Amino acid sequence: MLLRKLTDTLLINNLKHSACNEFRNWPKRSFSAHGSGQVVSQPQKKLTARQEELMKRGLPKRTKIPNVENIIVVASGKGGVGKSTTAVNLALALSDVESQNKVGLLDMDVFGPSIPRMMNLSGSPALTKNDYMIPLTNYNIKCMSMGFLVEEKAAIVWRGPMVMSAVQRLLLRTEWGELSHLVLDLPPGTGDTQLSISQLVEVTGAVIVSTPQDIALLDARRGAEMFSKVNIPVLGMVQNMSIFTCPKCGHQEHIFGQDGVQNMATELGIDLLGDVALDPKIRQCADEGQPIIISHPKSAQAESYRSIAKNLMQNILLVNKSS
Repeated sequence: MLLRKLTDTLLINNLKHSACNEFRNWPKRSFSAHGSGQVVSQPQKKLTARQEELMKRGLPKRTKIPNVENIIVVASGKGGVGKSTTAVNLALALSDVESQNKVGLLDMDVFGPSIPRMMNLSGSPALTKNDYMIPLTNYNIKCMSMGFLVEEKAAIVWRGPMVMSAVQRLLLRTEWGELSHLVLDLPPGTGDTQLSISQLVEVTGAVIVSTPQDIALLDARRGAEMFSKVNIPVLGMVQNMSIFTCPKCGHQEHIFGQDGVQNMATELGIDLLGDVALDPKIRQCADEGQPIIISHPKSAQAESYRSIAKNLMQNILLVNKSS
């Protein structure tokens, strides 16, 4: 019933607001002939103040989510680098390192929501009198996800405008209450969802997750570039799956390369928030809906996430002071 209501709302919104409206007044763009997929601006003269004003009219004004102090987006250029696992454990670590922190977790991956399984949550959210969705809560974290509105194995086959309307409803029609931090688990890449979020709400900053592998780092760099273009500060990078330690002999191996994220962070002038080892327990606990912070709170892996959360909080304070 709730999904049907949401779908009807999205269809109405799509009729009222054409997806082309956002880009109506943007400068003309062309794609590279070499197949890179990167958008390249055509040569153009310096815009006058009047032209800039006209361009801005086609873009929505960023809004602040009521009673939410900080919005932190967790992103990765490439899928499969452990972004969602990092987002979940980071949200739990933020709640753990300071007891007064009230934390929310929003799953922005409409097509592949994973937060319900990782946070051991199921069921449909209730609605307030004003038609706002009430988050589901576990481990003291308020959670919202498209996965609460569809069956776990159901495929969501929507076009871009429908997805963007769903993103807007998840962001702006959820009754979060008072939160110190709202962690957004973004889908991989630098597409419509990332752009819509940057236009819809005031984001405190971004955390970029990557493995040290060269291929993953190429996309991580694109992610950092995207946030720079939309004026969202990068609060730091997380080097995930940095090292594997054999449980039998203790031999350590850098399966995905060594210090790749550290080197890129230094090159880009971005802080490295911390490293997380490649450990089967992290994956197993996430699959079972008992994240490592909860199931093994005294482990070295849990301490890694807490250290990342502490470094992140310091950078949030610096960003808020400078803004």
